[in-house]
Amino acid sequence: MDGTPIDVISNETLKAKIIEPLLLVGKEAWGKLDIKIKVHGGGHVAQIYAIRQGIAKAIVSYYQKYVDESQKSELKKKLMDYDRTLLVADPRRMEPKKFGGRGARARRQMSYR
Repeated sequence: MDGTPIDVISNETLKAKIIEPLLLVGKEAWGKLDIKIKVHGGGHVAQIYAIRQGIAKAIVSYYQKYVDESQKSELKKKLMDYDRTLLVADPRRMEPKKFGGRGARARRQMSYR
């Protein structure tokens, strides 16, 4: 993560989350690859999940480009069966605040008298 080796991460749970996609596909799938990831924005946990998703997507795209399509499909199915968020991003985003209220949807209370 940003030039820091994975061994330096102190929280074992977060470290396991990063290694999850690598353990799922096996050493033979990524053994000859050199993985370097740069991430910015969000908190530590969000960055860990972004790294995790990036690793999984990169391995699948590597298989699509340099290995055959059937092995890529098997790999993708294995990852999707384990955890869908490894390959599919969460589309939810913060809705911007609008005028006339405290938030995006909340409005000030109307007074009729």
